[in-house]
Amino acid sequence: MNTKRIAYCIAFLACLLAGQPSFGQEPNADEYRHWTTSDGTRSGVRLKILEDDGTRVRLQREDNDKIVVMAHSRLSDSDRSYLRSLRDKAAPSPSQPETTLAGGDWPQWRGPNRDGKSPETGLLTQWPSGGPQLAWNVTGFGEGYSTPAVVGDVVYVLGTRENQEFIFARRTEDGDAIWEANIGSKGSGGGFPGPKGTPIINDGRIYAIGSDGTLVCINQSDGTPIWKKNFKRDFGGEHGHWEYAESPLIDGDKLICTPGGNNASIVALRKDNGAPIWNAPVGQTTGGDFARAAYSSTIVATVAGTRQYVAFLHGGVVGVDAVRGTPLWHYDAPANDTANCSTPIVHGDSVFAASAYGTGGGLARISKRGRNWNVNEAYFVKKMESHHGGFVLHDGYIYGTNNSVLLCLNWDSGSIEWQDRCVGKGSVTYADGHLYVRGERGDVALVEATPDGYREKGRFSQPDRSDKNAWAHPVIAGGRLYLHDHDRLLCYQLK
Repeated sequence: MNTKRIAYCIAFLACLLAGQPSFGQEPNADEYRHWTTSDGTRSGVRLKILEDDGTRVRLQREDNDKIVVMAHSRLSDSDRSYLRSLRDKAAPSPSQPETTLAGGDWPQWRGPNRDGKSPETGLLTQWPSGGPQLAWNVTGFGEGYSTPAVVGDVVYVLGTRENQEFIFARRTEDGDAIWEANIGSKGSGGGFPGPKGTPIINDGRIYAIGSDGTLVCINQSDGTPIWKKNFKRDFGGEHGHWEYAESPLIDGDKLICTPGGNNASIVALRKDNGAPIWNAPVGQTTGGDFARAAYSSTIVATVAGTRQYVAFLHGGVVGVDAVRGTPLWHYDAPANDTANCSTPIVHGDSVFAASAYGTGGGLARISKRGRNWNVNEAYFVKKMESHHGGFVLHDGYIYGTNNSVLLCLNWDSGSIEWQDRCVGKGSVTYADGHLYVRGERGDVALVEATPDGYREKGRFSQPDRSDKNAWAHPVIAGGRLYLHDHDRLLCYQLK
């Protein structure tokens, strides 16, 4: 964008601070309206749309008819959503329907808000002997540790067939096949072959990363390809022993992922065509350990007033500016030199991250003074050795497993409120006041999410277990529980 136009639009949008607008009526591109930037600054005059190319929008002021050009990345979430609704209204496409997220959808890694929590309510609060009712149990997914995504009446999961990796689309009603789409060659995975990430569904498209670093964008309706990138070939990516295990992030018009490497440790791409927006040279500016991608997936958060992407790389947790990709801060203590897998939690201006292999987890408070970013560790809990299963934050408490027990930690102090063997090392998902804990050996427990003590509400052992670890996280969507176990996908009724 022309620098003069950037300066102008920033100046005029800075004239008045206010809240973001609400759009309860049918969108109208011909109307004059106030616009809000990503940092919450609201325009002092109203403007209407002249042109939107999917990346930038040309606006005309109501008071003097002058033109202002704004990048989508500079607009608030509400305004970007408004632009998408206008595009959908103007040019509906039967081959790429708008993705409408129902209350029970699980459209990406760790659910709607990427925090391991489902908004579902009215679920069983006590399981019968043997667990909830098994609705269906189907095979045909080959190898891999992918956690499913669910949107509407379709469940999507990554898997393999022979030497190729695929996205499989199955009906939530009965598990029957709808379509499948090739996403690249099957990686060796350092002895754990097959894809390990979760696809993300957004605006009628699906994005996924294969274990060899192939990033694809395909049509949600039929799996036909739209665009493709490769982390090594296109970005000089660098991964660890177990290749790539990432689930991509969509933020507005950007796709965020971590190829690794000195110059493109984290990248932002246009989600519509895969074109680069920026590269974050974290490895170059922070140190060699940060040049290597780990096995965690990035989240977006506003920390100390700055919107940023928080990623757990080989060297530690980093924050990069969402607009420019500039590295801001890093927190190294939760990282180990083998594998950093679990996604961090950001709450307020604090970040919690943890890993296994004798490390543990810690909380750091992030602050900014002038141009300097400060990272101050509040506490570190050696016992919180989270390997692959992650953790959830609920009502001020962190719940997650280490190598043998389920723990409840106080977010503010790090004190261990309770611990229990439960199902051993596993993964944790939250829904309707309860934790769904899936042990890596196949047992699943329902545990009340309370700091008052361990209260188990039922458990069952998954039938037809594979001979591999059950590392795919439990998914709760549409009143159902989904468990992926390599070649097998199971669905349970929770209502």
